[in-house]
Amino acid sequence: MNKHQPTEDIMSQVLHLDDTNFATTVNSSPAILVDFWAGWCGPCRALGPTIEALSDEYAGRVAVAKVDVDKAPATASKWRIQSIPAIIALRNGVEVGRVVGNAPAKVKELIESLAQ
Repeated sequence: MNKHQPTEDIMSQVLHLDDTNFATTVNSSPAILVDFWAGWCGPCRALGPTIEALSDEYAGRVAVAKVDVDKAPATASKWRIQSIPAIIALRNGVEVGRVVGNAPAKVKELIESLAQ
């Protein structure tokens, strides 16, 4: 079991973060890919299966999380999320890359850079 895995969502490797747990989780993860999204966003929903697949593929090497911008407005503001989907790669809590939009190939490149 992934130490970052929420107990209520055992089947998924993807973490679901909000304003209360974002900083703690990100700062305790050596490498994490964070998907800022919203349920009403078509491109976000289209990218969802890619995020899930990458979470499974990179389990144990890179943590993968999702942040619903409607439920975590302070976090979205702090990270200057202006368009979604926005995927941010963080290493030890520091942003090392970002992809905005439904660009699965670029997201794959981003997570590969974290896994190295």
